[in-house]
Parts: sequence; C-alpha cells; structure tokens
Amino acid sequence: MNVLRNSVRLLGNLGEDPKVRRFDGGKVVAHFNLATNEIYRDSHGEKQSETTWHRLVAWGKQAEIAEKHLKKGSEISILGKLTNRSWEDKNGEKQYMTEVVINSMLMLDKNSN
Repeated sequence: MNVLRNSVRLLGNLGEDPKVRRFDGGKVVAHFNLATNEIYRDSHGEKQSETTWHRLVAWGKQAEIAEKHLKKGSEISILGKLTNRSWEDKNGEKQYMTEVVINSMLMLDKNSN
C-alpha cells in the first residue's frame, strides 16, 4: 500500500528533447517536460482544452532510453512519484520545484523502437 501514497501516472507528449547529464561514477540523469491535455465542455457547451506541463526526471537506464529514443513531440506514458526540491538562486532567494521521478516508462510512438 505504501506505493499508492505517492504515485503519479501521466500520458502526454514531450515538449522538448531530453536533456541528459552524466556524472563522475557513471550516474546518468535526463530532464524533460511532458504536456498533458484535458478536453472538457464549459458552461456554454463550448469545447475547451487545457494543457498542463510536468517536469520529469529519469535516472540510470531510463535516462539512457530517453536519450536514445525520445524527442520533442514523442508520446509516452509514465509511472512515477512526486518529489520536491529547493535551492537558493543567485539573488539568495529560495526557489522550489516539483518534479515527477520516473519509475517506469512506455513509449507510445510507432517509430520509437
């Protein structure tokens, strides 16, 4: 049951190519944005579309797969968990970011072998 406490499932399209960094010791990380779209009807019956952007992080083998197979526009489905991090910017102000750390990923494009 603990897995359900912090679980995120998303289906959408990449807004950019993955940005990959390699660290000393062999660790690999990829960062990229995913757009999810919700279509609904407003109070006047008009069709509306709302896009939400999500910051994704992939580590290790998932990062290498993302680097090799994903590009801007790729459709993927992910399962992950929400994480929050904070840092001080160059002005000394505290900044916050919420990210989804990918546990598993399914590439849905036909040409992403």
